[in-house]
Amino acid sequence: MSSEQTATSGGGVGGEDSPFRHELTHRDKAPQYVLPLVVRIERSEPPARTDALETAARAVLVMLSDERSQGDGEWAQAMRDWQDARIRKVVRRARGAEWRRAEALPGITVTGRSAEVRVFPPVPLDGWPKDLARLQVSGTELDDPETPGDPDPTAPVLWMSPDVDMSAGKAMAQAGHGAQLAWWELPDEARKAWSDAGFPLSVRTARPALWAQLTTSGLPLVRDAGFTEIAPGLTVAVEGYDRAGALPERVRRPVTWRRDGSNSIT
Repeated sequence: MSSEQTATSGGGVGGEDSPFRHELTHRDKAPQYVLPLVVRIERSEPPARTDALETAARAVLVMLSDERSQGDGEWAQAMRDWQDARIRKVVRRARGAEWRRAEALPGITVTGRSAEVRVFPPVPLDGWPKDLARLQVSGTELDDPETPGDPDPTAPVLWMSPDVDMSAGKAMAQAGHGAQLAWWELPDEARKAWSDAGFPLSVRTARPALWAQLTTSGLPLVRDAGFTEIAPGLTVAVEGYDRAGALPERVRRPVTWRRDGSNSIT
């Protein structure tokens, strides 16, 4: 499901030059790009919803931190063009041969406990590779076989609004937006610590009382523009992003490399 968001933030990313402002800005005149994500959903073994949301959020962070996305890297210009305009993310689903074709394209596969999400460098809004454009985008639904436990108190938490009913695909895009806001709030040293730890985070739905507290506490907030599936409004509160710079050693996760040269983070 596609998603575009605006945002407010205690750290100022909702300022006049922010890509998240709801009002029209000069960013709307720039060429528009989208960050594609593909979630693997096999009929016999679909991933758990919460794990899919957390894996999508980590995939966005992996793309932002990858050396190919920075400086003179091969994806750097596309990343700059994407972030200079509106911030859009689209989540599509694939299985079987569709997934194998998606994995053959340049990108990074991030693996959770049950979920696999592949993130690709940004593409023009109307310029998707054909093997991604043909994938289904709407109606991606997933369930949690068990109620998720409490979030990790040592890592950032992306709190979803209890007032907004979203498909799994839409919610994955929103979680990615929240992770990106957390990344932007952090200094370089904290970003590196979070990356070295494997980007631990939790995604949970807040209870109404907690949501009211979170949205009035000056935290980074994702405000969806309401172009698809839901009405405009707040969808995610980013809590505890400052903990990313002081993660304990026990949460560190390995980074492995596929033989085809693409990254796989587990």
